[in-house]
Amino acid sequence: MDPTYRDRAAYIDGTLVLADTHFGKGEASTVEFPIGAGDDCVERLAGLLDRFEPAEVVLAGDVFHSFDYVPDSADEALSGVVRAVREAGARLVVVEGNHDAMLDAAYSGELRDEYELDTDGEETVVVTHGHEEPETPADAYVVGHDHPAIEIEGRKRPCFLVGDGAYRRSDVLVLPSFNRLVEGLSVGGRLGTSRPELSPVVTGISQYRPVVFDSESEETLTFPPLGQFSRML
Repeated sequence: MDPTYRDRAAYIDGTLVLADTHFGKGEASTVEFPIGAGDDCVERLAGLLDRFEPAEVVLAGDVFHSFDYVPDSADEALSGVVRAVREAGARLVVVEGNHDAMLDAAYSGELRDEYELDTDGEETVVVTHGHEEPETPADAYVVGHDHPAIEIEGRKRPCFLVGDGAYRRSDVLVLPSFNRLVEGLSVGGRLGTSRPELSPVVTGISQYRPVVFDSESEETLTFPPLGQFSRML
């Protein structure tokens, strides 16, 4: 698996994967946001669609934020995603997360627990949300759920986490939340504690390498494994 990172999404062999849009979170937040989190997600997705021209787009769970109702803003944001993907000529695949109890009330398409990507090589890559252990054997897993972020010089940045052979000898890629209202969990702060990783897929957190896409320089920054990196901060 050789992903291309941009914004808070990963492009893998013709597929664009993003996780944790948490549409409707703004209704539960006191944070002011300039154009609304749903509109922001759809606008940024449209930019990624223009750039990569993917054959398919996979939403890797927690599409909605609320467990028990669907705010109008969440419904509108999901409709915007469906429309943007359709207009780009791509196929939309939706994987359910632990927050998505109401997703079938707003989305008429097929919902999946996990999804195997159509890769160009012999490697098997499976996308799942990450709140449960996957059922499909794979060479690599792409998950969300944990909303990873790292703090560098006092600034918190959303990050990807890359673990080579980290889950039962399979590679793992953890995506940050695509929703910029989601602050993210500082993964460095989870080192050296007895608190287990939130996702059962993400074990041995110290071996994961943080990857940050810097939107200002448009560079992808790869850091040493967290066990080493945390001692450098």
